[in-house]
Amino acid sequence: MVAIRIIPCLDVKDGKVVKGIHFEDIRVAGDPVENASFYYKEGADEIVFLDISATIEGRKTMVDIVKKVADVIFIPFTVGGGISSIDDIEKLLSNGADKVSINTAAVKNPNLIEQSAKKFGSQSIVVAIDAKRVGDNKWEVFIESGKTPTRLDVVEWAKRVVDLGAGEILLTSIDRDGTQEGYDVELTKTVSENVNIPIIASGGAGKLEHLYEVIVNGKASAVLIASLLHFRILTIPQIKKYLKENGIEVRESK
Repeated sequence: MVAIRIIPCLDVKDGKVVKGIHFEDIRVAGDPVENASFYYKEGADEIVFLDISATIEGRKTMVDIVKKVADVIFIPFTVGGGISSIDDIEKLLSNGADKVSINTAAVKNPNLIEQSAKKFGSQSIVVAIDAKRVGDNKWEVFIESGKTPTRLDVVEWAKRVVDLGAGEILLTSIDRDGTQEGYDVELTKTVSENVNIPIIASGGAGKLEHLYEVIVNGKASAVLIASLLHFRILTIPQIKKYLKENGIEVRESK
């Protein structure tokens, strides 16, 4: 079994780490560079940095923060938000990011997935899918920070991004985001069973059992965590200890 990755998510708005509920009701949770450094020292396997307002504000991801974060951590680092071109991707990768996450631009221009995967390698391209439940075992893709429906079926879109060359899918349940009521295990499992690339589960972690459920029942390859870590409800060593004790292989913390 491949070791499960524990990935803190740094949502950034106006230069600060924030956390909301259902992508709204934003609370400030500190400085992105300080948070990244803290999680690196705690034993995070990777870190995801999302500039959550870049797309809807029509601007590019903050490269200066990317540079500073890359200077203080030495684990894989994914950056998303406001990315709409090959040039954007190249700029972020050349300034320290290991991977980029594309969402709105991928839906509007699917060729960007294929072109970027060919140029930079699939391992550098993460497609983020923000999913909202619209029926029994059915979810719709939303873009522009969860504000705009697309009429795209999540499972069909996931299959397509794999065909286009994506190396990973960052799958967020809008319904569960920030609620701490647990991941949408059914969503994660459904997508995981329909694609052959790693799925990063996101949205809803509220206790240790939620992580176990989405890994074992949802078949996630990694778990994205925000509120639990930002507000110091749990630590990464606590999470890894619990998972290991329950038979899940994790990477040893430093």
